[in-house]
Amino acid sequence: MKTVMAQGAFDILHPGHIHYLKESSRMGDELVVVIARDSRIEKRKDLVFSEDERKEMIKALESVDRAILGSETDIYDTVRDVNPDVITLGYDQKHDREEVRELAEDTVGHEVEVLRIEGKNEYSSTDIKNR
Repeated sequence: MKTVMAQGAFDILHPGHIHYLKESSRMGDELVVVIARDSRIEKRKDLVFSEDERKEMIKALESVDRAILGSETDIYDTVRDVNPDVITLGYDQKHDREEVRELAEDTVGHEVEVLRIEGKNEYSSTDIKNR
């Protein structure tokens, strides 16, 4: 079974998020979505929904097999727990694919493919909030 891990804050769910998660689910057999903890989000004062509300919204999506809250301390604790074969990054996530791959492989002890999901970049939770 090929496990795919996607992650994000998902504060205001929009079509860009839906695209990211649908495409991520196509990369394997099980999609586990990690929801960023309130305490780890820089702009947490601007959050519309709590981490538990965001988790419930993501969990309700057809393409998502499991939604979990991320670590309060080290994001690679969550990588260890999920033990993914694939990690997907959204178009707007600034992470370096190679760096994520190396750190993930060091964490889980096996090859991890890191893919960037492109498209639907006209959506932004921040822009939606500012409207």
